[in-house]
Amino acid sequence: MPRRILIAKPGLDGHDRGAKVIARALRDAGFEVIYSGLHQTPAQIAETALQEDVDAVGLSSLSGAHNTLFPKVVDELAGRDASDIMVFGGGVIPDADIPSLTEAGLQMIFTPGTPLDEITAWVTDNVSQKGTN
Repeated sequence: MPRRILIAKPGLDGHDRGAKVIARALRDAGFEVIYSGLHQTPAQIAETALQEDVDAVGLSSLSGAHNTLFPKVVDELAGRDASDIMVFGGGVIPDADIPSLTEAGLQMIFTPGTPLDEITAWVTDNVSQKGTN
C-alpha cells in the first residue's frame, strides 16, 4: 500500500503552483497524494489529514505566514492525538526561520530551488506508514 501524503496550503496564500508541482512529483514517485486546495486553516488541514488517514502532511507557504501557520498545524494534529503524522514544509522560507520551525515539530523545510528528486528522496527515506515505525 503506498504511503499517503497530504499537500496543503495554509492561510490566505493564493499561490499554489509549487504545491501542485510537489504533489505531482510525489505522485510520480509512487505516493498517494491528496491536495487540500487553497486557503485552509490549520484545523481544516489537521482534520483532512485524519479523514484521509495520511502518513505525512506537506505544507506550502509563499506568503510569509509560515512561522505562525506551520506550527499551528503541528499543534492541531497533536490536539487530535495524531502526532504520528509527520509534517514537513516548503516555500519562500528564510534560512533564519528554519531552526524555529524544526523546534516547533516540522521534520524538514525545503527552500526555493530544491530539486524535486531531492524532495521525493527525502520523503521516501523519512516518511513511513503509520504503525510501521
